[in-house]
Amino acid sequence: MAVIDASNLILGRMASTVAQRLLNGEEIRIINAEKAIISGRKDTTFNRYRRYIDRGSREFGPRFPRRPDQIVSRTIRGMIPHTKMTGREAYNRLKVYIGVPPELSKEQAGTLEEASIMRLSTSNYTVLGELSKKLGSKY
Repeated sequence: MAVIDASNLILGRMASTVAQRLLNGEEIRIINAEKAIISGRKDTTFNRYRRYIDRGSREFGPRFPRRPDQIVSRTIRGMIPHTKMTGREAYNRLKVYIGVPPELSKEQAGTLEEASIMRLSTSNYTVLGELSKKLGSKY
């Protein structure tokens, strides 16, 4: 089981690496999901996610998550074939947490250098926790 700290990691790059590792059979836990980064201007990012949420109705969907851990899970789910058996099994090997849960506090958390914030050439980015609060999450 691998524990990945999402602090200062770019969401899409982290998600693609995690999706590949899940499909290879690895069990992964992601902590500090609210500290992940989405590159781009804050207003543009907010408007894009707001469109996802406003797309459907409350009764019939489609429902898009607002909490940071669920946004990370949904992003990773989009990168695996979740409608097929191998994709479902891979998705079930993933757990995402806000903060650090007590059962993982003693585990050594790794990071992904290929998804580091240092790869950004601009200072335009949004922290996932801030985006979630603007979308109405009460995590």
